[in-house]
Amino acid sequence: MTAAPIHIAGERLMLDPDGVLWWPARKLLAVADLHLEKGSSLAARGALLPPYDSRATLDRLVPLIRRYRPERIVALGDSFHDRHGAARLAAAEADRLRAIAEGAELIWVLGNHDPAPPAGFPGAVATEWLEGPIAFRHEGGGATPEICGHHHPKAWVPTRGKAVSRPCFVADARRLMLPAFGAYTGGLDVRDQAIAGLFPRGARVFLQGRGRLYSFTLGQVRQAAEVGS
Repeated sequence: MTAAPIHIAGERLMLDPDGVLWWPARKLLAVADLHLEKGSSLAARGALLPPYDSRATLDRLVPLIRRYRPERIVALGDSFHDRHGAARLAAAEADRLRAIAEGAELIWVLGNHDPAPPAGFPGAVATEWLEGPIAFRHEGGGATPEICGHHHPKAWVPTRGKAVSRPCFVADARRLMLPAFGAYTGGLDVRDQAIAGLFPRGARVFLQGRGRLYSFTLGQVRQAAEVGS
């Protein structure tokens, strides 16, 4: 595993290929868009999906917490897929979340899918979390240097005559957007105006790979519409 260093507001941050942010100086781990219990939410609407997304998401998150041993974990909003998701969480997964909160300070940043704190789970709740010179928000666009999620960025890059799509980080000197971490989360093209508009002077895109990240400029990646052309 090779994490990639970047600098925002004079702070050295590490981008983990598994899709989380590690801030060594603050012993802080950040993760975006877990969307726990998205499967059960879709099942209630008639979608035929295996109801194991929360388990799969925590199966990926827990080893990262063990690797970094953070003192603080910031969940950047949409941690649950809807305001009732926490109540639907299976007992085993609920216990795992509580164990995470016992080992580190857990910060629930509220998102558009989860505008209220998850009942029955420990941790602080904030619309945004300020840590030193950096604000942690669900949706980007603030005036201060920030870490955000919300848009589930992914990018297409040309390789061997075809295009490969991967979730990605997007960063410039003052803003970092994290990929969605949840098992059932989709993605939005980084060149969509909703994302690209937050980086008017360009950005670096870090595609998730197996044990490493692949770095491109925003101009080097392809739009989804171009892939099929």
